Amino acid sequence: MPVTPAIEIIDLFKTYKGAEDPALNGISLSVPMGEIFGLLGPNGAGKTTTINILCGILRASSGKAHIAGLEIGRDIEEIKRIIGVVPQDIALYPSLTARENLSFIGSMYGLHGNTLKKRIDESLQIFGLHNFANRTVRTYSGGMKRRLNLIAGIMHRPKILFLDEPTVGIDVQSRTVIVDFLKNLNAEGTTIIYTSHYLEEAEHFCSYIAILDLGKIIIHGRPLNLIQENPGSGNLETLFLQLTGRKLRDH
Repeated sequence: MPVTPAIEIIDLFKTYKGAEDPALNGISLSVPMGEIFGLLGPNGAGKTTTINILCGILRASSGKAHIAGLEIGRDIEEIKRIIGVVPQDIALYPSLTARENLSFIGSMYGLHGNTLKKRIDESLQIFGLHNFANRTVRTYSGGMKRRLNLIAGIMHRPKILFLDEPTVGIDVQSRTVIVDFLKNLNAEGTTIIYTSHYLEEAEHFCSYIAILDLGKIIIHGRPLNLIQENPGSGNLETLFLQLTGRKLRDH
């Protein structure tokens, strides 16, 4: 019996109003359950557009996408119950404390009482924020905000977790804590869909990657296999530059 993929994308197009070229130009992709999947590419390649369509934030111009066998658009309410989303921008209330933020977000996912309190306490402890639980988020450092942003996205223990640049602009210690936690989460069964510009991190973190450029998937596979199959690349960053070029992408 065939196993249902975590993500199934079929001929997906997205053109923004007033744009000459499509942001997504007919991408197709299947991501098995249990992977740490890296969606990589230069600025403007279509990474965030893809994530936003899969999460139901944007509507595709054409094509189909499924999450765990559920169709985007038709089954979006069911999809929202099984996914977690950690956006690139900090999605927290700066005037609330960490505990107040997590209590509010947890209750939106249907968590209440001792279950919610225990999950908040455990998460704050894991991410080194327990002693700062009653401080307002506006007083947090960038790394602390990133860690709390991640906690907010995994409060309900999602089956599939979307991460858009989860470690951007933070210190090495915070990045290490986040990556180690995500590896453990994946080992427990959560499929992770991840975008990043940190190619060295992606090379060692991701079990499978696809590189997008100009709205198209130009290569996909397991990082080590792709490096070995492309002579002269040596690592993922060199391969990335070989495929996408060195021209600056300002968007």
